[in-house]
This record gives sequence, C-alpha cells and structure tokens, in this order.
Amino acid sequence: MNITAAYTDLYQITMAQVYFGTKPDGRAVFDYYFRHNPFKSGYSIFAGLEDVLEILETLEFSSSDISYLKQKGFESDFLDYLKNFCFKGNIYSSKEGDVVFPNRPILQVEANIIEAQIIETLLLNILNFQTLIATKASRIRFSAKDGILLDMGLRRAHATGGYYASRAAAIGGFDSTSNVKAAEDYNIPSSGTMAHSFIQSYDEELKAFRDFAKMRPENCVLLIDTYNTLKSGLPNAITVAKEMEIEGERLLGVRLDSGDLAYLSKKTRAILDDANLGYVKIVASNQLDEYVIKSLKEQGAPIDIFGVGTNLVTGKPDAAMDGVYKLAEYNDTPRIKLSENIIKTSLPFKKQVYRMIDDNGMFYGADAIALFSEGDVDLMEHPFDTTKSLDLNSFKHEPLLEQVMKNGKRIVPSRTVTEISKYSQSRLEQLPNEYKRFQNPHIYKIGLSSTLKKERDTLIKKHKF
Repeated sequence: MNITAAYTDLYQITMAQVYFGTKPDGRAVFDYYFRHNPFKSGYSIFAGLEDVLEILETLEFSSSDISYLKQKGFESDFLDYLKNFCFKGNIYSSKEGDVVFPNRPILQVEANIIEAQIIETLLLNILNFQTLIATKASRIRFSAKDGILLDMGLRRAHATGGYYASRAAAIGGFDSTSNVKAAEDYNIPSSGTMAHSFIQSYDEELKAFRDFAKMRPENCVLLIDTYNTLKSGLPNAITVAKEMEIEGERLLGVRLDSGDLAYLSKKTRAILDDANLGYVKIVASNQLDEYVIKSLKEQGAPIDIFGVGTNLVTGKPDAAMDGVYKLAEYNDTPRIKLSENIIKTSLPFKKQVYRMIDDNGMFYGADAIALFSEGDVDLMEHPFDTTKSLDLNSFKHEPLLEQVMKNGKRIVPSRTVTEISKYSQSRLEQLPNEYKRFQNPHIYKIGLSSTLKKERDTLIKKHKF
C-alpha cells in the first residue's frame, strides 16, 4: 500500500481546513503516550518509530488525493495548500525498542498545527500497533527463555497488519519470521516448515517427507502430526533422517502442531535420542502464547523452537493499544484537556522525561516528567496524590526524549530491526524482574516535577467549572 498524507481520518483534514482559514501559522506541541500497559503487563516495548520517520520525510498528498478531497467539498485555496504539503516539524522521541510506561510522553511533535494534526492518525496507527505487538513478543520471549521463537502469524493477521507485526515481533525478541516480504524488507531471518496439505497431497506420508528432504535438505523440518504423531509421523521422519545422514545431511527438526505438546514432545525426544538423533530439534506450534509456553517450560517439555501465530500478531487478548495524541502547547501557551476521570487529564507544556538509574545501573522504577527547560529534577511528586513524593538526588537522571527529526528531516542514523531488538533486550535487562512477572507485576512510578505539577494544577483551576 502506498501511504500518502490521505492516510488519515477525515476530521483531521476538516480541522486542518479551519486552521488554514483562521490561524495557519499556529505552532503546536503534541504528546504521544498511552494510559495502560497491554496484557496486564508491567511494561511496554516502544516500536514503530523508524517507519514513522521514514514515511514523514516524504509524506505528501497525491494528485488523486487532491481530486478526492475536491469531491468532498474542500475549498480550492486549501487544496492548493495541500498540493505542496509536507511535514516540516520537529520530533522528540524515546528510542525505539525502549521499555516504556503509561502516562508519560513517549514522543512529542512540535510543528505547525496543520501538519501536526494531519499526521496524528498515521502516527497513532503505526506506533500503537507495533508497540502492542512488540510488547506481546517480549512477554513471549520472557517465557521462552533461550528457546528459538518463530513468528508464523501472517495468515491469521489483520490483513496487511501482519507485515508490521513481523517487524514488531522481531523487535520484541523473535528470532525469525515466516513472512517473506517483511523478512526481505526489514532483513529479518526467514524460516518455515510445511503444511499438512503438502503431506495430504501424497498417497504416502513417507514419500512426502522424502521428496521434501530431497529438495530442501538444509533447515528441513518435517510436520509429523498429519495422521498419527508417534505411530506414523515420527517413525517416518526418523527413516528420512537416517537416509539424510547417508547423504551427509542432517534433519533440522520435527514439528508438533496438535495434541498434548508437553507429553508428545517428551515422547518424541526420547524416541529421537534412542535413534541417535539427539541433534534433531523439536518445533511446537498451535495457539501458543506466553502462558502456554511458560506452562510447557514448567512441565519440562523439551521443545527447542516455538512457532507462534494468531496470539502474537493479533495482540490477543487486548487487540489494541490505547495510545493517544494530546495537545500540550499552542503558540508557546500551555494547553490542557480535563476529564472527570483523572487519568485522562493531559499534561501541558513541552516536556522532558528522566529515568532514574540506581548505583547498579538498574532502572529504579521511576520516570520523572519535567518541563523541557528544567533540566534535572530533585523531587518527583505523584500526579494527583499530594501525600506521595520521591527524592531523586541519589539517582542518575537519564533523559529519554531525544530530537530525532528537525524541520521534517531525520537527524539521527537509521537503525536496523536487529539493532533495535538488541537495544530492547539490553534495556529489559536493566528492568527488575518484579516488573516482568505475569501475575501482579510491580507498578512503575510516573511522577511530575514540582514545577510542572504546580503549573498543571494552576491550569486545572483556571478551566475547571
């Protein structure tokens, strides 16, 4: 799909026309953040930034976009403006792959309000989805420990969302993908096995295995549950493995795709070992997620490779990230959005976020939000509970928002998916385990500098009825 500036919601363009007619030179600061970690997780993995920056550098309305908007009744002078539209703003962002938490700016857009408004939908669409999937992948990686993880969810994904899901899965810790196009474009290792239909197309399972191994001897994995895993599939796979040895080749693995995976993997491992095929790996698939893999590990299932599909690429059970994009400043004047639900009250001003690092180089469990102009902060206050605060003097302050785009052009080197994934893993190593556990993880503290809290409270009083 060719992404143009029309990849947005109609109301963004409608608002842009009003801005164009009333205040075309307004300068805005918007915050991107989310309100809850998905999957009841203690953290999230930020993903999608590289794609956003790449798109924004060349974003424009096509001639067909302009023709369509003309049909929708937009005024000719505004359409003339859109013909020359491009994003010329600044972006400050957390590094892609970083561990991030709710209710703190992850990315800030500083631009002409028309430009900032038009890119909102695109930005949310990409960042919300990839962050959701990268977080799911990270949790699965945590369960799998050193096991190999294969993304094989494209057939179950939400249309072309599967393309970006494969990228996000790799950032979250997956080793390879069955998605050929994503593997090609993002330089992700590709891998795959076979379908039951391949075996069914033969009169004999053994003949199917032999033909497959003959044509694809490298990285050959045989699917052994089409008819009977232990009585048919595995014996036939062993026969082929022995024949491959005669040819100086090795069968990479056998795949289990149904049944009691813990029981079958143990029986399969024992039979393979008795046949002196200890090098043959066991691959498991079939509705896996972080909880199923955790259970298999706890049962001692000797599974080497986990193929994860539906539950990964659809972000099951949450399916969506609740990321939002809120105006924080307009023409150097702070702006705030109020709500009866206090968690939905936004933060005014252009800001910086500082992560507290302890003497051991670990995340202490606190990010402090401050005015962009403040520098380091000594005290972090709870956003709404006046009885809670934290002295920050004993911690190293790491600024999290760096400028990645200036006047519409990126100013930081691009990073590969592999580089982003390695960075993400290193950041997770700095996160204490109590934030990674699946049951009742610790809540990471997010607080405000005293100055920001005072300014925010002043605005709340000003606008509150």
